[in-house]
Amino acid sequence: MENAFSRREMLRILGLTAAGAMLPSHLVSNPFGIEPLIMPEAPAFMPDKPVTAITLGAGARGNTYGNYAVQFPDQLKILGVAEPIPIRNERYAKKHNIPDTNRFVTWEHVFDRPKFADAIIITTPDDLHYGPAMAALNLGYDLLLEKPIAPTERECRDILGLAQKTGRIVAVCHVLRYAPYFIRLRNLIHSGAIGQLVNIQHMEPIEHVHMSHSFVRGNWHNSKQTAPIILAKSCHDLDILRWLVDKPSKRIQAFGSLSWFKPENAPEGAPARCTDGCPAEATCPYSALRIYYRNRTWLYVFDLPDNKEQHGEAILNYLKTTNYGRCVYRMDNDQCDHYVSNIEFSEGITASFSMDAFTPYGGRRTRVMGSMGFIEGDMDQYSLWDFRSGEKFTVESKAIEIEEYKHSGHGGGDWRLVSDFVQAVAQQKTELLTSTIEQSIESHIMAFAAEKSRAAGSVEQIKL
Repeated sequence: MENAFSRREMLRILGLTAAGAMLPSHLVSNPFGIEPLIMPEAPAFMPDKPVTAITLGAGARGNTYGNYAVQFPDQLKILGVAEPIPIRNERYAKKHNIPDTNRFVTWEHVFDRPKFADAIIITTPDDLHYGPAMAALNLGYDLLLEKPIAPTERECRDILGLAQKTGRIVAVCHVLRYAPYFIRLRNLIHSGAIGQLVNIQHMEPIEHVHMSHSFVRGNWHNSKQTAPIILAKSCHDLDILRWLVDKPSKRIQAFGSLSWFKPENAPEGAPARCTDGCPAEATCPYSALRIYYRNRTWLYVFDLPDNKEQHGEAILNYLKTTNYGRCVYRMDNDQCDHYVSNIEFSEGITASFSMDAFTPYGGRRTRVMGSMGFIEGDMDQYSLWDFRSGEKFTVESKAIEIEEYKHSGHGGGDWRLVSDFVQAVAQQKTELLTSTIEQSIESHIMAFAAEKSRAAGSVEQIKL
């Protein structure tokens, strides 16, 4: 039988021993057995000059990645932007000091000019990934490509094929691979700390308001116009399962449907909009007035005035004129609000994945079963039970965070992805990335197969 893992061995695997020596003792160990997880520091290689990029789409994700250039101007410089919404275009240009000559209305205009940057950051809507990706690769740009790669399997394979033909770097924004939490979790699984990997149970709790915001009222409410939720939202999770297992997927079976956000579940007398005097508005958890106007949450989708005193009036105007003010039971939405799948990987390893809208929290929840141990985590902390020694370790995943990265989302993964992308482009070394298109496309093939399974009631082979 394999030997039990000591606390020191586990800390070594996590990369905490050296860092712990520099920390106050109360941060290294406490009565509850929680160990801090230290986030990474500056990159090892500093380019002689910043990598230059053009951002296509100055919405939430375009700003998330672009903000890295504001914080680290010696590593990344944004030279241009394409954005059809004037206020977003103007604000992005001002933030990055982009000259008017490099401001474009749509992505097509960027490629009317010869190549004038190292890379393109594609954060356009899902159905506008394919065109700019193909145009950029043909002009010799490297790509930071927001997930999903594209809404159809053919388009995904086309982009992969052109990337391989041109030899350009394409990083897919599967940011969970870059989150310290998942990096350490993967290291533990493959260190032998829980013996041989047998099974993983993974859950993505979307959180009920997030579901209503993004997949009932929001840009992804219609799967045919964008992408099915298993691809649009959960290709992150299929990808992280593939990365944790580190073996090819073979078969998938899926079930799911839209069960709640439908007209028959609307409260009696509910009007088309929450602003139209709904009798159930005061108690409805999905009230647009409650979410956006009273609680002032999820406002990143609104281009609000700089003067905060004008926000209330602006929000009400959005609720009266856009989908964000419509009743969740009277939208033209079709996305599943619950989705389950079973996946078989090589060597008999299995995984189950569940995406659920009806939770009070977001993030991820993961259980990993091995022959000699068990891990359970929620992105805030995880615990490991060693069957051989009977000992339990708990690792706090966000006890300490380096100041420069404190605004990086997805457990710190967003900016770490950009950092690695900058390194890969500066050195022209694809191997510095863990989410190249070659590595990331399998999750998309899994998602397309899952949708076939869900529609047909079949078990689908995953064909790469």
